[in-house]
Amino acid sequence: GLWVDKRDKETRAVRWEQLDDDLDYAPSDLDRAVVNEDQIRTVIRAFRDNALRELFPGRADVPKTLIFAKDDSHAEDIARVVRDEFGRGNEFCRKITYKTTGEKPEDILREFRISVMPRVAVTVDMIATGTDVKPLEIVFFMRNVRSRTFFEQMKGRGVRVLTSDEFRSVTPGAKANANKDRFVIVDAVGVTEADLSDTFTLNKRPSDSLAALMDAVAKGDRSPDALSTLAGRLARLERRLSEPERARVEEASGGASLSDVVAALTRSADPDAALEAAKARTGLDEPDPADVAAASGQLREDAAKTLASNPRLRRLILDIRKFHEQTIDAVSQDILIEAGPSPEATERAKRVTASFRQFIEDNRDEIAALSLIYDRPFRRPVTYEELRALADALAAPPLSWTTQSLWEAYRRVERSKVRGGVKSALADLISLVRHAVGHDDELVPFADGVHANFDRWMAKQEAQGADFSEEQRRWLEAVRDHIAANGSADLRAFDTAPFIQWGGVGKAAALFGGGLNELLDALNRELAA
Repeated sequence: GLWVDKRDKETRAVRWEQLDDDLDYAPSDLDRAVVNEDQIRTVIRAFRDNALRELFPGRADVPKTLIFAKDDSHAEDIARVVRDEFGRGNEFCRKITYKTTGEKPEDILREFRISVMPRVAVTVDMIATGTDVKPLEIVFFMRNVRSRTFFEQMKGRGVRVLTSDEFRSVTPGAKANANKDRFVIVDAVGVTEADLSDTFTLNKRPSDSLAALMDAVAKGDRSPDALSTLAGRLARLERRLSEPERARVEEASGGASLSDVVAALTRSADPDAALEAAKARTGLDEPDPADVAAASGQLREDAAKTLASNPRLRRLILDIRKFHEQTIDAVSQDILIEAGPSPEATERAKRVTASFRQFIEDNRDEIAALSLIYDRPFRRPVTYEELRALADALAAPPLSWTTQSLWEAYRRVERSKVRGGVKSALADLISLVRHAVGHDDELVPFADGVHANFDRWMAKQEAQGADFSEEQRRWLEAVRDHIAANGSADLRAFDTAPFIQWGGVGKAAALFGGGLNELLDALNRELAA
């Protein structure tokens, strides 16, 4: 029922639309499918209030700052918010991407490098590699990076050195005879704490648009760089297609899905695939380089054929990409939770875990779930309602804890003892309490323990002669999954999915006979142990 803005990503034209259903979106959707300007504004405001006072005390002007955004649309939003929050004009903060209109991006980059203005530049990856901006003192991440190599290249923009005179010519607020002797990473997304991998990028020609790449392939370009870059662009688009759009692509292509096209293009740029094709063609374990080159060329020709020979498909892909929209979330309000270096975050995590342990001690006789989990052996399983009451007590001010925040606090303090992440916001509270009070040495998702206990229980039953039918096993596994998500299961569980679709409690009684309650008691006792 809320009215929200809908914005075209290409033209940035905005219209109003009333939501027919609730809009649930994941963190990965932010700044791509959904734009929450308040979150961007909260981050920039925290930077504005801390950058000079905390990071560069005594400095009159903002140090040269490079902000990495997720894509061109995100960069546009960040640049606008930076100007608003600092109360400065366009010259203060510039967007430098391949979609920059008006001035050439190379000219804006030159100004950023040698002139006092702009003080802040926002880019996606144009300045990530191979570009010197020697006066740069802040590298600001508002996008995540998975590749270790790419992260090091982006971070490396801040390590360039220059003389005192050069430095003060573009940063006049620096002290006399001051040198650039450091740079600072501002991390708004957790990239410095993420697990990075050694990967390679498909995007070999970042300056070429999707339309230009497809046009080049249609005109005969079969270079590995062109095909791998096209594969990367189409892969990003494919993940966003709706089912009707997928059907339209398959109809236009004559039966091939966009993921099939991407797979063929990616394989055509793979040297190992060319070698295997050459081996198959020649029958030799070590084919000549000429045979490998010929096989590689044929792979690229075959991969490009679907797009090169089908102008209708190329137009459809561009039309689909053009009409994908973003939702503007102007309703949700963000609050800055933390701005500071990681040692402080570690100390905060220690305080959280200590406070959580004290909360359990103080309330174990007052909150039923705590009392049941604390006691060993367990008197009875914890019910969904009891876990819900515990979660509500933890979430209430001034604690404001969630299962996820508590889990991450333990991960920061006891990394070697934490296995996996939260799988059920309610059931994993059992694991947290057990670990906090010392019942379990390691912090493991509750579902993992339930699954392991179920396998042992099944093996024990079969060793004692039990012979479950395939349908009975399916119901038992569904009960297992219900316990894993909710902490326990009783007859009311059979009024929920998937049991209700299978016949509900009546069908369960028919399958397991008069011992259904005893079976549930045994499963609760054995699986939640």
